[in-house]
Amino acid sequence: MDPFAPGRCYLWAFACFYLASRAGAERCDRSCFSGTCVNASCACDPGWTGDLCQHCYGRFRLTEPSGSLTDGPVNYKFKTKCTWLIEGFPNTALRLRFNHFATECNWDHMYVFDGDSIYAPLVAVFSGLIVPESRGNETIPEVVTTSGYALLHFFSDAAYNLTGFNILYSVNMCPNNCSGHGKCSTGNSMSGRVYCECNKYWKGEACDIPYCRNNCGSPDRGYCDLTGEKLCVCNDSWQGPDCSLTVPSTESFWALPNIKPFGQSLGRASHKATVHGKFMWVVGGYTFNYSSFQMVLNYNLESSTWGLVPASGGPEPRYGHSLDVYQDDLYMFGGKLEVGPGGVTDELWVFNVPSQTWSLRTPIVSGPGQLFAVEGHSAHIVEVGSGEAAMVVLFGYSPVYSYISRVQEYHLETNTWLVPETRGAVVQGGYAHSSVYDSPTRAIYVHGGFKLLSNKKYGLVDDLYRYDVLSRTWLILKESGLARYLHSSALISGVILVFGGNTHNDTALSNGAKCFSADLLAYDIACDEWKVLPKPDLHRDVNRFGHTSVVSNGSMYLFGGFSSMILHDVLVYKPPSCEAYRAKAPCLNAGPDIRCVWKADRCWPWKAIHANDERCYRFSDCASCTANSLGCQWCEDKKCISASSNCTTVRYFTKCSVKNEHICSKIFDCRSCSLSANCQWEPQTQECHSLPAHLCGDGWNHVGEACLMINSSLKSYDNAQHDCKNLGGSIASLTTSHLILKWDNLFVILQMWKLAPWVGLRKINVSYWGWEDASSFHNTTLQWLPGEPSDSGFCAYLERAQISSLKAQPCNASPNQSGRQCKLPCSLRTTCANCTSQATECMWCSSTRRCVDSNAYVISFPYGQCLEWKTVFSTCWPLSLNCSGLRSCDSCLEQPECGWCEDPSRTGRGVCAEGSSKGPLRSGSRLGRDLQLDPSLCSRERGFNWSFLTCPACQCNGHSRCVNGSLCEQCRNLTSGPRCQTCMAGYYGDPTNGGRCQACKCNSHASTCHVNSGKCYCTTKGVKGDHCQLCDSENRYLGNPLRGTCYYNLLIDYQFTFSLVQDDDHHYTAIHFMATPEQNLDMSINASNNFNLNITWSVGSTAGTILGEEYPIISKTNIKKYRDSFSCEKYSFRSNPNITLYVYVSNFSWPIKIQVTHQHTLCFLSLLLVAAVVWKIKQTCWASQRREQLMRERQQMASRPFASVAVELGRVAEDAELLAEQVPSQIALEPCSGNRAAVQTVLVCLPRAPSGVPPPGQSGIAIASALVDIAQQKPGDFKEKCSGPKGRKQHVVPHQGTCV
Repeated sequence: MDPFAPGRCYLWAFACFYLASRAGAERCDRSCFSGTCVNASCACDPGWTGDLCQHCYGRFRLTEPSGSLTDGPVNYKFKTKCTWLIEGFPNTALRLRFNHFATECNWDHMYVFDGDSIYAPLVAVFSGLIVPESRGNETIPEVVTTSGYALLHFFSDAAYNLTGFNILYSVNMCPNNCSGHGKCSTGNSMSGRVYCECNKYWKGEACDIPYCRNNCGSPDRGYCDLTGEKLCVCNDSWQGPDCSLTVPSTESFWALPNIKPFGQSLGRASHKATVHGKFMWVVGGYTFNYSSFQMVLNYNLESSTWGLVPASGGPEPRYGHSLDVYQDDLYMFGGKLEVGPGGVTDELWVFNVPSQTWSLRTPIVSGPGQLFAVEGHSAHIVEVGSGEAAMVVLFGYSPVYSYISRVQEYHLETNTWLVPETRGAVVQGGYAHSSVYDSPTRAIYVHGGFKLLSNKKYGLVDDLYRYDVLSRTWLILKESGLARYLHSSALISGVILVFGGNTHNDTALSNGAKCFSADLLAYDIACDEWKVLPKPDLHRDVNRFGHTSVVSNGSMYLFGGFSSMILHDVLVYKPPSCEAYRAKAPCLNAGPDIRCVWKADRCWPWKAIHANDERCYRFSDCASCTANSLGCQWCEDKKCISASSNCTTVRYFTKCSVKNEHICSKIFDCRSCSLSANCQWEPQTQECHSLPAHLCGDGWNHVGEACLMINSSLKSYDNAQHDCKNLGGSIASLTTSHLILKWDNLFVILQMWKLAPWVGLRKINVSYWGWEDASSFHNTTLQWLPGEPSDSGFCAYLERAQISSLKAQPCNASPNQSGRQCKLPCSLRTTCANCTSQATECMWCSSTRRCVDSNAYVISFPYGQCLEWKTVFSTCWPLSLNCSGLRSCDSCLEQPECGWCEDPSRTGRGVCAEGSSKGPLRSGSRLGRDLQLDPSLCSRERGFNWSFLTCPACQCNGHSRCVNGSLCEQCRNLTSGPRCQTCMAGYYGDPTNGGRCQACKCNSHASTCHVNSGKCYCTTKGVKGDHCQLCDSENRYLGNPLRGTCYYNLLIDYQFTFSLVQDDDHHYTAIHFMATPEQNLDMSINASNNFNLNITWSVGSTAGTILGEEYPIISKTNIKKYRDSFSCEKYSFRSNPNITLYVYVSNFSWPIKIQVTHQHTLCFLSLLLVAAVVWKIKQTCWASQRREQLMRERQQMASRPFASVAVELGRVAEDAELLAEQVPSQIALEPCSGNRAAVQTVLVCLPRAPSGVPPPGQSGIAIASALVDIAQQKPGDFKEKCSGPKGRKQHVVPHQGTCV
């Protein structure tokens, strides 16, 4: 029974368990996945973490004959590192079955080593989603180790976390339980290994390969050969695995030929292959272990046999290179060197097939171009010109110049290398695309790849380009719709077959996409159409990337690649043929992997072309819009639409003017931008922009790649030098005998022009100078004097060959425009510290000790070569060379290559060293896989103890013994902490692993310092330095802290406020001031907290250093305010100008604000007198203005028209109480400006005698006015109602109106 048949239920049970634990979290005994409940919380078992012990984090040892391992019941954690050591029996087979595996592709990896350390042979690297491709195929991968041990290490980054994995293992079990087609038997050898005895018509190690299906159609079609390889031998007119297809056939088929010899050493990825004669030649490639690696292999396409090609003195192993054949030579260019120092190379090697020898070519670089060292490119040897052979190198990735969009050419006969200018569409290059060459049309087709889409975004593309070799013209074809890289392409009968590749793009959008693909795509060149063909129908999955393909006899041969393991198989795909259809109806109904048309009584491939606006909208420039196969046209309104639409158009790219901004906008790297003479890098936006049209400025002429000025007047050398300086350049001596300038097709000979030989030349960017004769202007043509700038703009002296007496003088001046200085490329940074100094730009791989661009991390380690990466400086190792740089057992065992050797003291001291579960290995490079076990480095006989899985219980760093097994009894040697891992207050150092602490050296200005660096936390404001040895002179602090302290130099008659409220100020408890008065002095000090105050005086000081005796004046404690005066009579300020007052404010708490005022008394009284006079003048002016304002108001009121109001005075109402509640009606309402307030006038009844009669001489009536708010009232509120009194709801007035 398959032990993983219930695997899905097993994981489902995990998920249900976790959800149930959340519902009953208070019941701790049911919530801990891998731990026990202690005081209502989970105490995790070793190697587990999380509030429910649900995440692995540590090392595990598995010793049972069979079992399982998992990362936990839920998604694994970010930044997870887990290691499992499975111990079986020595030299027995141990099988791992990956029943479920789901991690982030390209970033989160599971490494499987055949041994007990990571220095053992690596056999598999799993990443991505591992699921069955179809139900009928056996797709669950199995990994076998033969040493009896297996070490599994899992690392995840800080981005996405998926469901993780569930892996079964078993010791000495048959592969896949013989797939149900055989029985498991035990061999007769001493090791007792088991093997499968397969049933009839099944073969293979796991009995998973069927053979001789349907008896091979015997006897008409073929027969079954049971004596040899157990396969079908077909008759001449039949083909296919079971001889069921005719020759030619209307059906395609896949085959897995039997390979002889069959060995794991053949496996490789990112290699290259080509066909020469009847052999497929394979060169280079990546493999896990290079100890038995063969650089060159050949595969006999007729006999299906491999041959090893011994070649001495050849190139180092590499992958990601290019390869093509010309006559009897194989040309290999570029690639990445994985062993040794590593790095991308620009070497060009030639392998001669008849002699089987290598030779290294050194091309001559022609023109202004250069030879780019690239990887992930492609190359084809083609005929250019009049039969001349040239190798065309397309795209690739350069660690210095990022993703290359240029074409390079190597001319075989002349041994010259150049970078030609291309025409047509503006294309973008990338890494690990595929390309094929169509010799009848002399065109190269490029598909897919990994590209930088913007300055911060990268990913896969589905682009398809066509490059015309003769005209050097790019054309954009229809995209496939399925992005990929590290795939293969083959051209057969006008159809490009694309197979496999890595199809995982952005994890957030991929929904768990697999890293490895078995897609088969077909592109019809004549029809410009893509089709998706059925995937290979074989007995197992053939997903892969990093493979290669060649064409021979109408069939496509695939070899190698990567699918968690390095592959060494050969796949053969035989496509169908339209010629096999003999009648019209079957021809027209052919499919789905081919479409045919019937013409002239024969079946032909179908051809068509389509275009629509949606496919044209994506082009943003004229050249790309018109240089494609989509039938697009460029409109005057700068829009790309289909040719069937109406507009004033440009339909051919030759009519387009290629603008620099279109080229520069597709460059996302500083150094690549600097290679273009018309582009300039902007460091703030991290973008490449085109240079402005009028770059040179007034008076300058743009000639070639430079700005040139010729002075038309005869001047001396000194005057010319002065003119150059005024123009923003420096004069220099230029030695050349070529005196002809081409200026807008006008040739000027200086001797005939009769001008002074002074010319002005300025630089456009950091890489290109301009001198427009037959070639470009280079720094090598300049004769620089010592001290002259070699990279700035200048005015140059054009010197005749026979004149050499004039000398150039240095003149530092900035050019008008110059290229920005690019940062050091990540690939040239050699340590973790300088690699991570630029945030998010570079990534440091600690396992390979390489720094890579963050935009190229995925392509830098396509096969999981990096066990762990870092982007933050604080995470770098103290010593990045090996394990010895780690000083604690915990940090040591976090690295999978390290182990801990505890010394005999059993106090936590020890040494971290490279090792395995058996003991330490001999010291060497961290990249080495040939380290040998050396138990003497941690001898148990001498009392040492080797720990590889868990740390010893006592971890006191050598400063204490343990009680109860793990508790430090008493920290000694000035240390503190639960593990004696830090220094006591007032001491610093690194006490881990027996390190020492020493007292802080702060010159009595601090009692504490940083526990690691010893940098003092100075307690007096103004005292600075690592040891409080300096004064902050930039901020007016004077003194000498080595002999005293630092004082803030106060200015008289000013007020100073000191705010010590920032986090950096919390160590300060004192601040000191000094002042040198000249007359009576008033002093005032106010603070937000209590403080102590001491004031002294002294005669004579130099820069704050007291030279004479210091006399005390004031001493106060625990005060918040202080104010006092110091008179001239007592201290003789005038007669002795050297008297200085020293103010000591101390013993305050943080945070605090202190305000200090020093002012001369007489000056202060004068200021008060001036202020009083100014105030009096102001008051007089204000009174005058007020009188004028009142006069204007009276005149305005007098100018208003008069009005009369008739008032009827009746008798007093009988119901006085009712009338009392009425609201009085106004007799006048005068609105103010803004209609928010008004003056309301009413009649009121004055108090009367009890008889109701007013007092004698009084009418009993008065007129009253009031300021009222009318902003919230309705117009109807002021209307009189005849029905008597009216009750109103009072309005809430949020803002009172004003009347001005």
